[in-house]
Amino acid sequence: MLRCSLVISAMTISPAVFSLDATQLAVIINSNDSLSVQVGEYYAAQRRISFQNIIRVKLPTNRTELTPDEFGAIKHAVDSKTRSSIQAFALAWAIPYRVGCMSITSAFAFGYDPAFCEPGCKPTRPSPYFNSPSQRPFTHFGIRPAMAIAGLSFEQSKALIDRGVNADGSFPEGTAYLLSTSDETRNVRSSVYPLAKRVFAKEKIRVFALKRNDIKFVDDVLFYFTGLANVTHLETLGFVPGAIADHLTSSGGRLTESSGQMSALRWLEAGATGSYGTVVEPCNLLQKFPNPAVLASRYLKGETMIEAYWKSVAMPGQGLFIGEPLAAPFRTKKSD
Repeated sequence: MLRCSLVISAMTISPAVFSLDATQLAVIINSNDSLSVQVGEYYAAQRRISFQNIIRVKLPTNRTELTPDEFGAIKHAVDSKTRSSIQAFALAWAIPYRVGCMSITSAFAFGYDPAFCEPGCKPTRPSPYFNSPSQRPFTHFGIRPAMAIAGLSFEQSKALIDRGVNADGSFPEGTAYLLSTSDETRNVRSSVYPLAKRVFAKEKIRVFALKRNDIKFVDDVLFYFTGLANVTHLETLGFVPGAIADHLTSSGGRLTESSGQMSALRWLEAGATGSYGTVVEPCNLLQKFPNPAVLASRYLKGETMIEAYWKSVAMPGQGLFIGEPLAAPFRTKKSD
């Protein structure tokens, strides 16, 4: 991972209003994968997603990557079955998670386009959705952000879904942990921590900006941002429902590959409700990773997990978004 001096700037952030809900989200299920079927159907039931917004496709189950041609046919089939009111996708699987040089979540959002991922170690095409006030990304930009409900077992996926649903409107008390690590290359995101601290203070969220490589034996994790290849002591942490956590490194989005770097799945298995990682070498350009200030501002104003996470990444083509898309702990619940 090469060092880069590019800096993200957080734009003015307007208050959120009620935005994405279950009527605007389509669940995509891999019919070849019994786990995907089980997870997708459970999620649809828990989120009361209409059968009209459940789309079934046939994907290989023994590969982490699709070719662009394979994906093109799948995307065409999905688009033909997607109603115009749908603004975002939930993918009910952990693998495959890559299409050529793009993540599968970005490929579903933009369509496969090498401009979003090549060359890997330089700036790529930016997302028009970055830090946008838009509540309807497909209507306004022609993109449908996607998030994978990723788990290696039904028990893991069910726990993730339940955390997201239970988080809704809970306004949880918790702490934001911003870690400046000894890994100079991966610690570049610490440059935006001062702005993030101001966001958390404004929203009355307790924040600890720490110069250390890890935290342990705390049970109030609401946000955890760090820069390391591997994060230790996750088993000692307690995450509140709706928590967000990720680590800036090259291969966090390679969910099931042995890369010598921690998979973003470890965050979900430890109890987080959303995370992010890149599937090909991005170098350490800040625009390719979540901006904690933007993410926190959007999420704490009431946007859903998928909205806040997607809006926090300026160049998301190589990045994989995983978690429970509709989790919205800081949005007042609507009456049934």
